[in-house]
Amino acid sequence: MWDDRTTGGSATVDETRRTEKATAVAAWEALFRAQVTVMRALNADFPADDISFNEYDVCFNLSTQPGRRCRMRELTGHLLLTQPSVSRLVDRLTARGIVEKQPDPTDARGVIVALTAHGFDVYRSVAVQHAQTIADQVGAGLDDSELRTLTELCTKLRTAAAATSPRQAEARSAVTPDPATV
Repeated sequence: MWDDRTTGGSATVDETRRTEKATAVAAWEALFRAQVTVMRALNADFPADDISFNEYDVCFNLSTQPGRRCRMRELTGHLLLTQPSVSRLVDRLTARGIVEKQPDPTDARGVIVALTAHGFDVYRSVAVQHAQTIADQVGAGLDDSELRTLTELCTKLRTAAAATSPRQAEARSAVTPDPATV
């Protein structure tokens, strides 16, 4: 790819883009494969007697919100589920007294989902064991310094991805002529 005979000793813009794209794809594949492997282990060890993994995710996200409550739309934005799937999940949790649905005082069409005291107790009892499994799985191959670096890199990636609109990404990947050939 870096042929000095055709580039005069430096890579062309297109070659550089291909290399950057290949590196990004390789990083994504490594991240995705690690995530799948860890998630499979977490699912296998999840204490599902009281709540499922997805139900736990709802409770976790509500537990991080002020007053342990948020709008259904906001909750859906935190989960890797479709809006209809989140609605059904919340309905099941409501029927079991783990969450409650309340009207949104600022939007008659909106719904607030709140973690009940019972729901918080269920969440906490599962969270203790789940946190240990996470520590065992994620900490198995990484030392403390690497875990801190991983946290920083994932936060940086998440922040950058959230700030990049699909249109910006498309513009970045568009072919720009090599200034040396124009």
